[in-house]
Amino acid sequence: MAIRSIVEVPDPRLREISKPVEGVDDELRTLVADMFETMYEAPGIGLAAIQVGVPKRVLVIDLQEPEEEGGDPVKDPRVFINPEILTTSDQEVPYTEGCLSVPDQFAEVDRPDRIRARWMELDGKVREEEIEGLLAVCLQHEMDHLEGVLFIDHLSRLKRNMILNKLAKQRKVAA
Repeated sequence: MAIRSIVEVPDPRLREISKPVEGVDDELRTLVADMFETMYEAPGIGLAAIQVGVPKRVLVIDLQEPEEEGGDPVKDPRVFINPEILTTSDQEVPYTEGCLSVPDQFAEVDRPDRIRARWMELDGKVREEEIEGLLAVCLQHEMDHLEGVLFIDHLSRLKRNMILNKLAKQRKVAA
C-alpha cells in the first residue's frame, strides 16, 4: 500500500470522465488499497480514483463512525466499482460538503436524501441497495467525480468563485 498524491483544483484531470472498470485484478486491488490509505491519511471519508490521477470508475468511502465518546472511530470501508444511481428521492437535503481536491473549503449542497444504487464490489459481486443519509450524500459526491463534476459546480457562480479565490490566496500565502 502507498499514499498517493491527491489531485487538486484547478488540475484538468478532475474534469475527466472516468472509464468503466472491466474486471477486478491485482492492479485494481492495489489501487483500492492505496486509495484507502490516502483517504485515511488526508483525512477524508470518500475518495474517487480520479482524485489520485486514475480515470477509472472506482471510489472508496468510510464514514468512520465513532464507537463511543472519545473512542477510536470504527472503520467501515466500502468500495464502489462502476457505481450507478438507479433512483433518487424527490426530497433534497442540504449538507455541508468539503473535498480533498478542494482543500479546506466547505459549502452547503442540496442532494437527494435517499438513492438506490448498484455497483460491483472488490470480490466481483454486483450489489444493489437503498442508501440514505450521509452515505447517500457521500456516494453522490464521489460519483460526481467520475463525471468530472466537483461539489463547487453545484454552487452559484459567485459562491464558486469565492471558494476558488480563497483557495488561490491560501496557495499564494503558502508558497
